[in-house]
Amino acid sequence: MGAPVVHFEILGADPAGLRAFYGGLFGWEFQVGDAATAEVSRPGGYGFVRQGAAEIAGGVGGGDGFGPRVLFYVGVDDVEAALARAESLGGTRRMGPEPRTGGDFCVGWFADPEGNVVGVAGPPVVG
Repeated sequence: MGAPVVHFEILGADPAGLRAFYGGLFGWEFQVGDAATAEVSRPGGYGFVRQGAAEIAGGVGGGDGFGPRVLFYVGVDDVEAALARAESLGGTRRMGPEPRTGGDFCVGWFADPEGNVVGVAGPPVVG
């Protein structure tokens, strides 16, 4: 089996409204805090889907200036290498690697040749 999906995000300009919508729709509960990086969501406005509410971890966030987006993250051993590989296959790097506040992992985004944005997450960049 290839690399697994490890996280999903639903982002938009009104994260509290999105959390209310998805909480009402799916019964999700959220623990609100900070996203991995301010590039993902405004500080204090990211709601992590509580464990047990979803088979993979997820969050709902954003804030003023964040457009609507649904995104999933694939777990990789090396975020920089995965982004470079995506570029070599015709994709476009959109973000990263960006270290998580606290430094225990990092994330990146790329667009596929059709423009779909996909995230990758892995160990922090050493160096």
